[in-house]
Amino acid sequence: MTNGIKSLGVLLLLCIAVNAQDEAQRLLQLYKELHAAPELSQQEEKTAARMAQEFRALGYSITEKIGGHGVLALLENGPGPVLWIRADMDALPVTEETGVAWASKVRAASSAGPESGVMHACGHDMHMTVAVGTAAKLVASKAHWSGTLMFLLQPAEEIGVGAKAMLADGLLKRAPKPDTILAQHVDAAVATGQVSVTPGPIFACVDSVDVVVRGVGGHGAYPHRARDPVVLAAQMVLAFQTLVSRENSPLDPAVVTVGSIHGGTKHNVIGEEVKMQLTVRCYDERVRKQLLGGIKRIAEHTARAAGMPEDRLPTVHVHESESLGALVNTPEYAAHATKVLAAALPGGAASVLCRAPEMGAEDFALFGQAVASARLLMFRLGTIPPARVAAAEQGGPPLPSIHSPRYAPDPAPSIATGVTAMYALALDALGKR
Repeated sequence: MTNGIKSLGVLLLLCIAVNAQDEAQRLLQLYKELHAAPELSQQEEKTAARMAQEFRALGYSITEKIGGHGVLALLENGPGPVLWIRADMDALPVTEETGVAWASKVRAASSAGPESGVMHACGHDMHMTVAVGTAAKLVASKAHWSGTLMFLLQPAEEIGVGAKAMLADGLLKRAPKPDTILAQHVDAAVATGQVSVTPGPIFACVDSVDVVVRGVGGHGAYPHRARDPVVLAAQMVLAFQTLVSRENSPLDPAVVTVGSIHGGTKHNVIGEEVKMQLTVRCYDERVRKQLLGGIKRIAEHTARAAGMPEDRLPTVHVHESESLGALVNTPEYAAHATKVLAAALPGGAASVLCRAPEMGAEDFALFGQAVASARLLMFRLGTIPPARVAAAEQGGPPLPSIHSPRYAPDPAPSIATGVTAMYALALDALGKR
């Protein structure tokens, strides 16, 4: 009898190991398929349908076309807390250069630009894959938790409108109010097997600003008979930098970047205008107002100083629809989550880093702003082989960043760590049976 029990136990362990290996292979295949078939922001029709299919097969109730191609996947498992887990779905207009076997060959045009290659250069394919893996583990362990679980498969994160569109489409009426909201983001500078948690601000607020510098056109050989908008624009580009270096406290992070500048048509023609596009980033609303006001002030007074008439002063337009507030992790919950992750990951406390805030932006912040009472956390997932990270730190080849055509996560270990981490946080957030 004893030998029989031992044999049964060994057989059970083998079955569990085989099932785990099968699930890992299934998720790896899902990741490769998602990576090879990316869709641009607001074009995620097939990706959303695939996500709906994956979650429906796991037994989740599905609501589609929320705020465009958004998908809600709901699983109710008795009384208890409500947890939201968000994963974004859209890709970038980037032509892939990774050389991996599952590289994207897709080309498409967005509404704002010409046709180009399309790539999951920001890891949204990883986010979706980890969400599916976490969803499957939570279904398999329903006996150990109680509450309501909601996955938000979000479109259009890359252009900053997806979360806003889902909320505007009645997300808070369609979904139970959450106690905790979780998300993860790939990290292109951290090794696989590791995650990072940032208490408080993790990503900055962002504003997109258009400045149109108007001049008085003329012949390039007779500049005194014109008012040159190219020279004015050049002066403004340099003056904008003083907003950060000379008007803002060094203790308050801020960025003003002129990302695009276009003007003129020919060598010997002084044109009528120059168009500039700026991105403005910081963490503090006071600093934000100061930077935006300073851009307008510098633009107008630089033109006045050059003798530009009032009816030809520059125009400054802030794209309010694209503006995002800072993403701030709930500090106390971030400290708690660090302990949960350290207990769950094979490397223990050494697997959980504390990364400094960055000046990138994330519309995930809008979900936290919409439900201010909820605990909010986005953690970051290491995706680079440890040997490559170590080599880069010692002066070797630099690591491609996210949004690079050469960013290539190591998928299998990244998925495994991502699912382990998200599952541990989800299980902790939901009520125990």
